[in-house]
Amino acid sequence: MFPDTLRADAALAKAHLHSAIVGQDQLAEAMRYATNGGKGLRAFLVCESARLHGVGQERYVGPAAAIEAMHAYSLVHDDMPCMDDDDLRRGQPTVHRKWDDATAVLVGDALQALAFELVSHPSCGSAKVRTDLALNLARAAGAQGMVRGQALDMAAETAADPLTLEEITILQAGKTGALIEWSAMAGAVLAGADTAPLRAYAQALGLAFQIADDLLDVEATMEQTGKATGKDAMAGKATFVSLLGVDGAKRRAAALVESAEDALAEYGEGAHSLREAARFVISRDS
Repeated sequence: MFPDTLRADAALAKAHLHSAIVGQDQLAEAMRYATNGGKGLRAFLVCESARLHGVGQERYVGPAAAIEAMHAYSLVHDDMPCMDDDDLRRGQPTVHRKWDDATAVLVGDALQALAFELVSHPSCGSAKVRTDLALNLARAAGAQGMVRGQALDMAAETAADPLTLEEITILQAGKTGALIEWSAMAGAVLAGADTAPLRAYAQALGLAFQIADDLLDVEATMEQTGKATGKDAMAGKATFVSLLGVDGAKRRAAALVESAEDALAEYGEGAHSLREAARFVISRDS
């Protein structure tokens, strides 16, 4: 069952990640704290795409841990007062609230560096495989991907006019979609296989995931999500929900899930868990 696989892959990635965090000082403690909890969807995508291509656990566990480290870094920095200014993450105080701003900056920096260390480890495969993983991760996480999306999001907060649907789509393809895309393609990269089908799958999946997040911000409670809700509406931010309405956003998300599933056609029943993951992202309550 997909929920069991998701939990198992999340636990595998977390254990590997925590074993790679050296030391017992405050920095190491805060790094482990920042990487606790979460659904582990990105780790699952790495693991499942690898299994789809016959890649063994000893090769995919490092990249699965790496993407969770990179994702956690982005959340730690995003939660800080200079960005989204959140007090809660995954139902716990954010890193800068539990410690301080300096610790949060350093935790994020260290987790980002650790992500590249993990995908560069010889256990991942040949020098070409490791280079491809690292290069693609740099592009997905940096000014061509996640960081660009964050910058566009912050700029939108002070813009004279709300973003259009096309602009929000571009923003979220970076902020949320880029790391999801890297995750889903990782298995094909590890196997030296064609990444195009998984790229198409992940692009639809990532956008559906963000629309679901926008819906949760409107419909869910803080107890369900583990963080503050209703912030987008309070800030007057344009979202998929504000532009499409709740029903329209749900229809758009459902159509994207269909597109994600269609992209997996060539894999047949072997991609069953990836199809379940696509359905999961729009049915979750956190």
